[in-house]
Amino acid sequence: MGRLPPQTPVIKNKKVRYNFEILEKVEAGIALTGSEVKSLRDGRASLDEAFAVIRAGEAFLRGCNISPYPMAGYAQHHPTRERKLLLHRREIKRWAAKVTQRGLTLVPLALYFSDRGIVKVQLGLARGKTHADKRADLKQREHQREMDRAMKRR
Repeated sequence: MGRLPPQTPVIKNKKVRYNFEILEKVEAGIALTGSEVKSLRDGRASLDEAFAVIRAGEAFLRGCNISPYPMAGYAQHHPTRERKLLLHRREIKRWAAKVTQRGLTLVPLALYFSDRGIVKVQLGLARGKTHADKRADLKQREHQREMDRAMKRR
């Protein structure tokens, strides 16, 4: 029996770029059950409240909501359970040192299937934006939009 062609539904965390300034990114694997993978293939997940923690030399994803797969029967998973992130030990140590700095956190940016059909999580090292930062970003975006419209008219 041949391999299935890789499907790539991408679940993005839309709020994260508005609420945080992303400093660095890393790709990590994630330990999932079969029903979770099936549910992800249907695109039934949310990263809105998710964040990553590093505890005892291991990284975990908390608050990620993967809806139960209706055809799983008795082998259901808990939608918001803590899931282990698969990173190299030296990467975990490097990220743990950065997270201990004041105001930095690990947030998931996207959840997707790689070209081999394996679920991956893109994590970002983030610093929370202040209200003034958010207003400045909105102002800059509006200014850029006006410039693009003016260039389009010419």
